[in-house]
Amino acid sequence: MSLPKDFLWGFATASYQIEGSIDVDGRGASIWDTFSAIPGKIADGSSGAVACDSYKRTDEDISLLKSLGANSYRFSIAWSRIIPLGGRNDPINQAGIDHYVKFVDDLLEAGIQPFITLFHWDLPDALDKRYGGLLNREEFPLDFEHYARVLFKAIPKCQHWITFNEPWCSSILGYNTGYFAPGRTSDRSKSAVGDSSREPWTTGHNILIAHGLAVKAYREDFKPTQGGEIGITLNGDATLPWDPEDPADVEACDRKIEFAISWFADPIYFGHYPESMRKQLGDRLPTFTPEEVALVKGSNDFYGMNHYTANYIKHKTTPAPEDDFLGNLETLFYNKAGDCIGPETQSFWLRPHAQGFRDLLNWLSKRYGYPKIYVTENGTSLKGENDMPLEQIVNDDFRVKYFDDYVNALAKASAEDGVNVQAYLAWSLLDNYEWAEGFQTRFGVTYVDYVNNQKRYPKKSAKSLKPLFDSLIKKD
Repeated sequence: MSLPKDFLWGFATASYQIEGSIDVDGRGASIWDTFSAIPGKIADGSSGAVACDSYKRTDEDISLLKSLGANSYRFSIAWSRIIPLGGRNDPINQAGIDHYVKFVDDLLEAGIQPFITLFHWDLPDALDKRYGGLLNREEFPLDFEHYARVLFKAIPKCQHWITFNEPWCSSILGYNTGYFAPGRTSDRSKSAVGDSSREPWTTGHNILIAHGLAVKAYREDFKPTQGGEIGITLNGDATLPWDPEDPADVEACDRKIEFAISWFADPIYFGHYPESMRKQLGDRLPTFTPEEVALVKGSNDFYGMNHYTANYIKHKTTPAPEDDFLGNLETLFYNKAGDCIGPETQSFWLRPHAQGFRDLLNWLSKRYGYPKIYVTENGTSLKGENDMPLEQIVNDDFRVKYFDDYVNALAKASAEDGVNVQAYLAWSLLDNYEWAEGFQTRFGVTYVDYVNNQKRYPKKSAKSLKPLFDSLIKKD
């Protein structure tokens, strides 16, 4: 079993989850600043106001990456640090640009390749208030393209650009369940505004157009001189039939992936939405104009894959309710025979099942013509970790096993199945602000003491990845 000799590996983070310094160097508010200030939205009532204080600790974080042997680091840029009000006619904040330019220079000097995500959910709040943010088909894509161009110009040394992180989460959690910012939903006990049956599909469509515009801008005006690459990162879980003997459950497994991943990947690779979605959603799913098809189809230089878990899938026989986003099916942790898919973690949605990772890598490769895949997130929380003493937290054998199982599944997919996987970025470098779960859930390979000076303590898992990859990556 081996991985290509130029295989990239390292860790991933996101701006609002680690940076803090929300009012430093001219940063404007994001929708997550606004959302986290609403009582009841965040499990522990916290926010990313300080988080891991990484905006002020870039040197420390780079030293940590270097000490762990990583050759790559994925991070996101806070749009409201670059353009505090967000729009294409709003002032650009040079201090924000300078911060990230220096950070990239310092990473490269340390021998670490930057993977930059342009949008990891923290939309400038001013755009949400100005025109509804991601819901606006005319304004949002143009403002995103402008923001992307500012960064392409400012950071020519970056060779790996990601336009959007997990548009499924922005669309479904932000505009259907209301669990994430901006919290819109048809559930009036949660939000006074929102339409769960239509808004997520509108949002997803607008994100695809914005992605297409940014990719076109990069390829035409920056790639010829900079030579980098650009793509999108999509999230999705592996699926196994609840009853392997029931063709309807087997079919529902594909449909679940189509509603999660192919919603975005099919337009990018084929120029249209999956038939299963068009059948269920009808006119609630937007249609692409010929100009939009030309923009979106073929707009990935690589496939960015975020993956954590698996589910057993059971089909439903009753018609789907209007707010359904799964594909009219149930996601379960036990199958018909009573088998459990994997052990519990702190995250209600996450159960490790490494074979599912290999299966999904193959599913994606077969469907999309064996594209170059970068695994841009993979990792696990650990049940009760936040309540453990430090000595126990740093001995995170559960997470060590998770990485060992998942990376070996990836290596088998590469060596035995012909999957073209070229990078693996573990989630996450640091314990951090876990969105609506606040600081109660830890995903980091490094413990962060949020109370006492933000001190970092690498866990066993942090030190386990270098020997693991050294054993799998081909030598010259």
